[in-house]
Amino acid sequence: MLNRRWLTLALVFAPQVALAARAAVLSPEDRALVEAAAGYLQGLTQAKGRFVQTDARGTVTRGEVYLKRPGRARFAYDPPSGLLVVADGTYVSVVNPQLKTFDRYPLMATPLSLFLARQIHLDKGVIITGVRRAADGFTLTAQDGARTAEGRISLIFSNAPLALIGWQVSDAQGQTTRIQLNDFAPTSGLAADLFLLKDPRPVRPGRAGM
Repeated sequence: MLNRRWLTLALVFAPQVALAARAAVLSPEDRALVEAAAGYLQGLTQAKGRFVQTDARGTVTRGEVYLKRPGRARFAYDPPSGLLVVADGTYVSVVNPQLKTFDRYPLMATPLSLFLARQIHLDKGVIITGVRRAADGFTLTAQDGARTAEGRISLIFSNAPLALIGWQVSDAQGQTTRIQLNDFAPTSGLAADLFLLKDPRPVRPGRAGM
């Protein structure tokens, strides 16, 4: 059973349960969408905006998101949550002020690594398990081909203009967390310290600082 602390990580993680992946048979039109999405993500070096998260229990939280590829992202939840999730290029660190916890996980073990990579190759090392079209956009569902990152992520794009407008992560039990992006747009000059997060807890005897 997932503990309460793990539930706070729903924004960026699917629980670490191996999922069997089967690549979709892509039509030429599907491949064109995959290539367009990869090109867009490759060009999205810095961006910021707002997000709305809906977890598997229907709980809605909001906050600010900052993105700086490769490898860096920051999700700052609005009060009263105050949760802070920071990817520094190597690790994802999570501070939960309500639970007074600090956790750190390898970035490559999270679905976020699929679109924070230095080079976006959605046709290499990534298994595209589905392409779904809508009237105003499309969704690509993908999984790490090497299964370093557990879980499955669906990236949601608008058509006009082509833009990332959200994503969702799912686990083997079908539990899904959805992220909707609002006012998410390219930017520049994001400060490096936005993507650094140290353990804020005082060092106590028997516990080394991180």
